[in-house]
Amino acid sequence: MGLGLLASRAMRPLKSPNFSMFARSIFTKPELQSPESAGAEALAQPNISTRTPVGGAQVHFPNPEDAIEVFVDGYPVKIPKGFTVLQACEVAGVDIPRFCYHSRLSIAGNCRMCLVEVEKSPKPVASCAMPALPGMKIKTDTPVAKKAREGVMEFLLMNHPLDCPICDQGGECDLQDQSMAFGSDRGRFTEMKRSVVDKNLGPLVKTVMTRCIQCTRCVRFATEVAGVQDLGILGRGSGEEIGTYVEKLMTSELSGNVIDICPVGALTSKPFAFKSRNWELKGTESIDVTDAVGSNIRIDSRGPEVMRITPRLNEDINEEWISDKTRFCYDGLKRQRLNDPMIRSADGRFKAVSWRDALAVVAEIAHQVEPEEIVGIAGKLSDAESMMALKDLLNKMGSNNIWCEGNGMQTSADLRSGYIMNTSISGLEKADLFLLVGTQPRVEAAMVNARIRKTVRASNAKVGYIGPETDFNYDHQHLGTGPNTLLEIAEGHHPFSSAISNAKNPVIIVGAGLFERDDKDAIFSAVETIAKNGNVIRPDWNGLNVLLLNAAQAAALDLGLVPQSSNCLESAKFVYLVGADDVNLDKVPSDAFVVYQGHHGDRCVYRANVILPAAAFSEKEGTYENTEGCSQQTLPAVPTVGDARDDWKIIRALSEVAGMRLPYDTLGAIRSRIRTVAPNLLHTDERESATFGPSLKPECTQKMSWTPFSSAIENFYMTDAITRASKIMAQCSAMLLKK
Repeated sequence: MGLGLLASRAMRPLKSPNFSMFARSIFTKPELQSPESAGAEALAQPNISTRTPVGGAQVHFPNPEDAIEVFVDGYPVKIPKGFTVLQACEVAGVDIPRFCYHSRLSIAGNCRMCLVEVEKSPKPVASCAMPALPGMKIKTDTPVAKKAREGVMEFLLMNHPLDCPICDQGGECDLQDQSMAFGSDRGRFTEMKRSVVDKNLGPLVKTVMTRCIQCTRCVRFATEVAGVQDLGILGRGSGEEIGTYVEKLMTSELSGNVIDICPVGALTSKPFAFKSRNWELKGTESIDVTDAVGSNIRIDSRGPEVMRITPRLNEDINEEWISDKTRFCYDGLKRQRLNDPMIRSADGRFKAVSWRDALAVVAEIAHQVEPEEIVGIAGKLSDAESMMALKDLLNKMGSNNIWCEGNGMQTSADLRSGYIMNTSISGLEKADLFLLVGTQPRVEAAMVNARIRKTVRASNAKVGYIGPETDFNYDHQHLGTGPNTLLEIAEGHHPFSSAISNAKNPVIIVGAGLFERDDKDAIFSAVETIAKNGNVIRPDWNGLNVLLLNAAQAAALDLGLVPQSSNCLESAKFVYLVGADDVNLDKVPSDAFVVYQGHHGDRCVYRANVILPAAAFSEKEGTYENTEGCSQQTLPAVPTVGDARDDWKIIRALSEVAGMRLPYDTLGAIRSRIRTVAPNLLHTDERESATFGPSLKPECTQKMSWTPFSSAIENFYMTDAITRASKIMAQCSAMLLKK
């Protein structure tokens, strides 16, 4: 069809003007939720980030015989054996001030802020490093303890600069809070304050090392959690400072977490520097969509702009850490955005039109093609609601050629155990052996990799890896690069197969990058053979896992987004892309009509005939299922950009214009429709495990190819439309990926 004819059709008025209220709403700008109502709605949501209050907190004892009784300020408290004095005080509901102690890091005991008095002890003791003993009498509010803390605080403030008014930590600073409680109103120190040269840790972490109080939290985090020996402590006495031994950037994918754990303003966010004060920001609890882990985050916004992203506590998924990509990709949300519906005119340029005209053109073309020539592809950031609407619309048009990016063309969605992480993310901590097949967790799912590292450190679990050369931050055996090693282990000829058989809780993690291979069925069959022979699947333990790459993959397979034929793209005449940017459109015939619905002018926009602007994850309410099968919801933090609308609303309005109206007008109604297809997607914040194992699979007859496994992700910092639009991610990939 000629472009001139298309352009003339675009200008033509719509034939039937009587729309439903819903369709009219797509043509008018939606009202922005007021912060008060948004806050009320957020409060109504179940909040999994809040900690249990410590006062009278229930403590679960692994073994009741191991409980001991101590007395905190005269009150008896039962605690497990091995607890420290500080933990005993927390159970009793007494808050002990601290700087160096962090519950997820090893104990340093070097800030001395947590001093308490213990009966029969000649002087105050550091409660974070002292084990609690049976019958111990702990006093936290005596004049001795108070005087000791005031003395420590005076020493800490002695060399600390008086720059709170320009410090980014102001308002959420532990040192400010504690100096209010234990600090004096004037200092007695009259000498010159010491100053320290700032370090360059890269494009993400800003350093003002004169503020550093040497708590060493960042050093311990880098060594223990991030697994990089980048930070250390140099010098002694008043010349002591934290930094890198030689000028070196911090290269970990978790480096941004040192911003959260630093109790003072020594380490702050470089992109957020001097942008805003924390009390000016509105926090919205949401979910990360840059990978398939679904880390819990808080989006802090001011007006229409996302100012920063910080982690929320969720013990089952991301604990209290997030990856650098999750934390710093937010500036991509305001760059290269699509504002208006557009149609490609005769001269090849895009022209902004009204929603009415854009949808009319799409509807008209859709009526002119055969059902088997219609193809729909959901992008890697799509929510369950938009994928459900897209599937329903294409089914009404008579087509079943619909799939999600990253799931491949021949994926089976019959058995849920074949595409989710059956062990669960937190369940990985029980494992004593890992076999990683064609997956590099450090770049594919940084938070899953952090769990594996935590397990390896805690229990010396063995790790075997099959795939291309890569950089792990824990000890591992590189067994081979391709399927031949996998076959050797399956047949029992490889030394690692006996290690799997002898392991108590072995775990196999298969990378979702293998979905794109032609011999994927043969590979999964070999993996299942290893699982059967190696005691990986038992009634009490399922260690066979698939690590997905994208936020949309699990929900897409649950909803049955599987194409009818594997070569439907070659014969397509009408292609509908919902945020799909990594599809190879070279296979699509040159005369095919391509509709691109998405929020960024990314790769596939250049092939589109019509562009429909959609809302990003930070601007809409949507359901996402993570790689372990747990459904979670995003909430709108900022208003939509320009004339953009929610994905499912656009598809619903198009269905009406095309005369194939979908039977839902509200989010509640579309979720009722999802309930009939995949009810587990509506069990928010609950992990739904797979019912059946791989034993129900038919025998595989496919021949295995000997091509080595390849990396699924080339650049950790640029994996989707949002991260590719981010200036900060561009700086990271330029500076931190330099070998």
